[in-house]
Amino acid sequence: MVKQKTIKNEISLTGVGLHTGKEVTMTFKPAPVNNGFTFVRVDLQGQPVIEADANYVVNTQRGTNLEKLGVKIQTPEHVLAAVVGCDLDNIIIELNASELPIMDGSSKYFVEAIEKAGIEEQDAQRNVYVVKEVISFTDEATGSEILVMPSDEYQVTTMVDFGTKVLGTQNATLKSLSDFKSEIASSRTFSFLHELESLLEHGLIKGGDLNNAIVYVDKEISESTMENLKKAFGKDEISVKPNGVLDNLTLHYPNEAARHKLLDVIGDLSLIGVRIQGKIIANKPGHFVNTQFAKKLAKIIKIEQRNHVPTYDLHQEPLMDIHKIMSMLPHRPPFLLIDRIIEMSDRHVVGLKNVTMNENFFVGHFPEAPVMPGVLIVEAMAQTGGILVLSTVPDPENYLTYFMKIDNVKFKHKVLPGDTLIFKCELISPIRRGICHMQANAYANGKLVTEAELMAQIARKQ
Repeated sequence: MVKQKTIKNEISLTGVGLHTGKEVTMTFKPAPVNNGFTFVRVDLQGQPVIEADANYVVNTQRGTNLEKLGVKIQTPEHVLAAVVGCDLDNIIIELNASELPIMDGSSKYFVEAIEKAGIEEQDAQRNVYVVKEVISFTDEATGSEILVMPSDEYQVTTMVDFGTKVLGTQNATLKSLSDFKSEIASSRTFSFLHELESLLEHGLIKGGDLNNAIVYVDKEISESTMENLKKAFGKDEISVKPNGVLDNLTLHYPNEAARHKLLDVIGDLSLIGVRIQGKIIANKPGHFVNTQFAKKLAKIIKIEQRNHVPTYDLHQEPLMDIHKIMSMLPHRPPFLLIDRIIEMSDRHVVGLKNVTMNENFFVGHFPEAPVMPGVLIVEAMAQTGGILVLSTVPDPENYLTYFMKIDNVKFKHKVLPGDTLIFKCELISPIRRGICHMQANAYANGKLVTEAELMAQIARKQ
């Protein structure tokens, strides 16, 4: 079991946004388990939180841009790549502006800050999606394609071809996330001269200079363009190196462009929200195809996780048999709706019920076509959860459990005589003052049959 990780201490960096040119201070803070990666706009009223979620992507022009309820986060991909590259699961990123600092156009300074803050394990298991088959997305307009295939660990390969002599075709591969710092983190963002001219005309890259973006010169530079570049970058002289790159920068790698595209892929795919065990292959990747693939994969994972049926050995000795259950719960037949408790921790409980034709409710509930009433399935899940909350008091026999709220109930399949129902209840939040808030799922015949959010409270008997 791999544990989740966060940072030990908070740490801040200050820089400018590449496109806005505004100074921004960014602070990394430790986050609790299952928090994921979240941004907090401390400059706005209420300090709104924006999760690093592919569903919040609204624009991919010159970077990945998120928006939630009108609150924006611009160009987070380099920071997110650093967070993933440092093997973190949970972190809070506070900002006093919408755009993250560009620094030198890579993830290098973010990785160094995270390492300086320190990394620590947390008491929770990492959520990992294991890829079992090839999943792909193709952008028909550009021919860009990205796919994931089964692998023993997270790997990424990028292939780029911009159709220009100055850059040509490049490939880059990350065989292990542990190599991110040494192989990928320092790879800087880049642009072509013709793109740069357009961006300057539209008032973008206000925070750009020749130290935070590689500029590939793919055309002749006119005198007017040269003067505009000098003015934009505040330089007295600008020249082109023999390798076709504007001066003031030396390439870290011959294939730095492909490595930076790999960095972007890692950052954009962090928006899926879970770790991936699989090999990513990206042909001509870009923020649009990256984030569209992230949305597709996140949806697939959500459906699979929702429909995933946990497996249990139903022949092993139960944690609690019917006698132990009755010593805790006040319910009695015909309203005692669970037969066994299979397992239990301080955060979850699993129960079982064998549904037979002898059930009292089948007498009147569609006697010619018996179906277990959905409300009783919900009640059975609640009784299972009741075992969990009652286990927190020393004298459970002196308490009763009452419903407070039932939300998001869905009935997906019928439960019939002969079925074995498995109930799994997991805490959404810690139990406080006898109040238990749970996600409850019921499974039968290898399928999810019912799901609901339940809130209940125990009260001492009068």
